[in-house]
Amino acid sequence: MDDTRAVDLRQQFHQLFGTSPQIYRSPGRVNLIGEHTDYNDGFVMPAAIEFYTWIAIAPRDDRKLLVHSSNFLDSAEADLEGCQPRPRNHWSDYVVGVAVMLEQAGHRLRGANLLIHGDVPIGSGLSSSAAIEVATGLSLLGISGLAMQRMELAKLCQRAENDFVGARCGVMDQFISCCGRAGHALMLDCRSLEYCPLPLPCEVSLVICNTMVKHELASGEYNTRRGECEEGVRQLSRFLPQMRALRDANLEDLNTYSANLPEIIYRRCRHVISENERVIDAAASLERGDLGTFGRLMHDSHVSLRDDYQVSCAELDLMVELAENLPGVFGARMTGGGFGGCTINLVRAEAVGEFRRHVASAYEKFTCLTPQIFVTSGAEGASEVGH
Repeated sequence: MDDTRAVDLRQQFHQLFGTSPQIYRSPGRVNLIGEHTDYNDGFVMPAAIEFYTWIAIAPRDDRKLLVHSSNFLDSAEADLEGCQPRPRNHWSDYVVGVAVMLEQAGHRLRGANLLIHGDVPIGSGLSSSAAIEVATGLSLLGISGLAMQRMELAKLCQRAENDFVGARCGVMDQFISCCGRAGHALMLDCRSLEYCPLPLPCEVSLVICNTMVKHELASGEYNTRRGECEEGVRQLSRFLPQMRALRDANLEDLNTYSANLPEIIYRRCRHVISENERVIDAAASLERGDLGTFGRLMHDSHVSLRDDYQVSCAELDLMVELAENLPGVFGARMTGGGFGGCTINLVRAEAVGEFRRHVASAYEKFTCLTPQIFVTSGAEGASEVGH
């Protein structure tokens, strides 16, 4: 499949631009546990998945970026010479934003022709945005003869999404797209960017269920939640002066000062603080092979996201409920920003076939929607293909 995709891209690129390209790819991700903690300096446990954004690229003689998407059948152009390009509220902002941030960081880029193809389902919570950002950064650096450490590239791509695109995401998605490891999840400290690879047990599969819905309020509510967390820090830091982020408080602290917080702020804080504790406990349970405890923590995470953080929806809740009642399922929860998108399910390998049949049938019966169900494992991070 990978060889076929690369061959097809080379052919399409030659038809569009008349030259031969270099090929890069960057994976999407699923988050096993640790949702909405990354922008609170907390802990997360993502895995890169075997769905990629592919970029075919070749340098130009000028400093223009000419970008074509095979998914949208649409093109865009930006000029890196002269005035800095501005956001257009267009899919190309993810590409141009990374180029702008690289230039601002002192990396003079060559102009380039780019052909982009994405396998990561868009709007599904599997981080198609980070995949395109990281693939863009790696490919532009590559054809410009420049290098950057993976952690720095992840932070720069996050900055492009925050400051150019306007989505206030944390660093998790870009980091795992840069640094994913085959067969592993990563326990990541989003403050220090220290991480620990955690082998995924061979007897289980990661099963992703796409609800096929994405409610329109998702992007606005994401930024609202971040603001609510910042308000929680502002309020709690009156009593905890060392506090810089919700990462710096525990549940005892929160409960001690809860009377000083508005109810909604308290609940947002309770999710983030308890979720950090769940990630730490989940990493320990995975290391000792205790999948029962890991699954219970996934359940508790979903309940917290549904009730305290209020980023779930009826379709996600249904998908989790359908999964949790099946044999061979250790755990199920929503993954990603919420309000639709996907669930992640930890399923015993021999039970995957029946799991897929039952969940697809029951979900369609209740919603009249046909879900996409993917089986994946931990993938390697971004790379050039064919070298």
